[in-house]
Amino acid sequence: MTAPAEPRLLLVTGLAGAGKSTALKVLEDLGWEVVDNLPLSLLEPLIDAPVKRSEAHRPLAVGIDSRSRGFRPSLLVRHIKDLRAAGGRDIQTLFLDCAGAELERRFSETRRRHPLAEDRPAADGIAREREMMESLRRWAEHVVDTTNYSSNDLQEEIRHRFGDDGDNEPALNILSFGFARGLPRNADLVFDMRYLRNPHWDPALRPGTGLDSAVAAYVAADPAYEATVSQIETLLLTLLPRYRAEGKSYVTIAFGCTGGRHRSVHVAERVARTLQAAGHLPTVTHRNLDSAPQDGLEGKPPPASPASGGQA
Repeated sequence: MTAPAEPRLLLVTGLAGAGKSTALKVLEDLGWEVVDNLPLSLLEPLIDAPVKRSEAHRPLAVGIDSRSRGFRPSLLVRHIKDLRAAGGRDIQTLFLDCAGAELERRFSETRRRHPLAEDRPAADGIAREREMMESLRRWAEHVVDTTNYSSNDLQEEIRHRFGDDGDNEPALNILSFGFARGLPRNADLVFDMRYLRNPHWDPALRPGTGLDSAVAAYVAADPAYEATVSQIETLLLTLLPRYRAEGKSYVTIAFGCTGGRHRSVHVAERVARTLQAAGHLPTVTHRNLDSAPQDGLEGKPPPASPASGGQA
């Protein structure tokens, strides 16, 4: 996408309780610079303030509503007209609307007072604010009615309207680890590779890791390997688009074996290559790759079996 000559500017406004904070949070996650509750008198100085060359085209979202100092819808519309007349700026307005009954319910649940009805029922403040904001609502290019929206629904709507392709792709990390050294704390999905035969019990392979071709071949020769790992890959290729649609910012997929040096390392590398070929951009972390091999961690060696090679 070609960046405009000047940064995009989005004014985010609407009724109190309609979701402005949620919308601004999503925009920030999408890479926008976000400023909330800006006094109207500071809007032009903010826009004209010098920025670093590296951030010259970063879009700017400004939250302004009835709580903002000096807020007058007619004055805000005039500011927008003046900025557009100056030329070179992509300026749009997002107005978040919501039915009065739903706003009353939200204020009741959160036990917050409406900013325009501190000593009166919330319904009075909602009616007053709706009348005040009507001209701005008519002016806005984007009007989103959040009456029937959950927080996730609103987040998805903002990403759909204002996110460039790939902006909401979650940061994907493929992690290998050893169960004997503890579970990873932040893993979203954990797959146990201890059902595969263990290279640790082959004296020639023990010093190596899952990055070595001989170790990889040994693991891949397990009769259960191809069928199970390919099913895991199919599952992940199904889940990742759903995680993206839900707006997850980070996804960590962990593969564990006993010591974290052989089976989990090899499978993590293979799965990462498969996901990369499908268009994802995973990073790979091997938590216990540099740990020394220890028989005490691996348990007892499997019974000698020339046919099977032994199971972990």
